[in-house]
Amino acid sequence: MAEAAVVRDAPAKVNLNLHITGRRADGYHTLSSLIAFADVADTIAAEPADALSLSVDGSFAADLEGQADNIVLRAARALADACGVEGGAALTLTKRLPVAAGLGGGSADAAAALSALCSLWQVDPGPDALDAIALELGADVPVCRYGRPARVSGIGEVIEPVHALPGAWLVLVNPRVAVPTGVIFRHRTGPYSEPAAAPGTALADAAGLAAWLADSHNDLEAPACQVVPLIGDSLAALAATPGCHLARMSGSGATCFGIYADGARARTAAEQIRVAQPDWWVCAAPLRR
Repeated sequence: MAEAAVVRDAPAKVNLNLHITGRRADGYHTLSSLIAFADVADTIAAEPADALSLSVDGSFAADLEGQADNIVLRAARALADACGVEGGAALTLTKRLPVAAGLGGGSADAAAALSALCSLWQVDPGPDALDAIALELGADVPVCRYGRPARVSGIGEVIEPVHALPGAWLVLVNPRVAVPTGVIFRHRTGPYSEPAAAPGTALADAAGLAAWLADSHNDLEAPACQVVPLIGDSLAALAATPGCHLARMSGSGATCFGIYADGARARTAAEQIRVAQPDWWVCAAPLRR
């Protein structure tokens, strides 16, 4: 076992589009989504310990109070069982991303915990075993473990690398309303969508990315706006800022994002929204590539 603490970040997952393509016999919906990651993250730290424990700090720690079994602990137990690890770990989750926000925060935390604990415990079950553990924990955990732009399909287990994204900045906006995914799926109506394509060639800039994305959509945005009207307000606030090429909801909400050419425009837009809506969570961050 490693002697020093191991630290991993858990970046925000952003669904640049999200097409619901069907529903399996077991009830799981199939999807097709272009996923990227923003350079804002939770953090997982793992230290040697005799038993397994988790402490949570950070600006959104209070939103996890009362959880009977955090996904980080489930990830740790699953890895320990798979690798025959008998020791423990003292895990610390620094929660900077809003909870139930469409940013894959819990999934990213689980993926970061798997990485940190493989290093701390000095185990390597192999990529296939880790992918199986990740998928068992949740549909977004495999792509969060991958951690780079990808086209995701199936229920989250089919991951195709995407190398065509340009340098761009995002402004992420959440009106501090938690939106459980199941509620939004239950409000979705209408036919299923065709799979979302992946860019065939490299996109030149943020404007090109937004123009390409305009031919796709997020199938959960309309039902989410019905359930939480503040999501529509967030989209309108982003669209009204100078330099916003596209405003869209991520995942099942409530976080929305705007696409901007550079950090200066994104930070200016974020400040404009922050001043108008001081109770919202607003963050400007570059896309990870």
